[in-house]
Amino acid sequence: MSDTLPPCPECNSSYVYEDSNLLICPECGHEWIQGEVKEDPDALIVKDANGTVLQDGDFVTLIKDLKVKGSSSVAKVGTKVKINRLVDGDHNIDCKIDGIGAMMLKSEFVKKA
Repeated sequence: MSDTLPPCPECNSSYVYEDSNLLICPECGHEWIQGEVKEDPDALIVKDANGTVLQDGDFVTLIKDLKVKGSSSVAKVGTKVKINRLVDGDHNIDCKIDGIGAMMLKSEFVKKA
């Protein structure tokens, strides 16, 4: 019967057994319902000013003029930027703006393009 049951999502054990509607792993004690997708609680979720979820590689548009620290440059409203990666922290968008260079932006100042 264990041939048709999936391995444990926690420890990858193949000794999973069924009890009523639950699947149980005897090695780590994890219990779950077959077919239930568990979201990763550690997954980073970054949303733009409108509440749209952003991902690496998305294009966003600035919704406010932003001064560049240590420079007299300004990133103008409407500038389209490609997200290199999303990071955890105060400034959670790592990107490169043409004419300015690498920058970290706060997601509250962008909207998905």
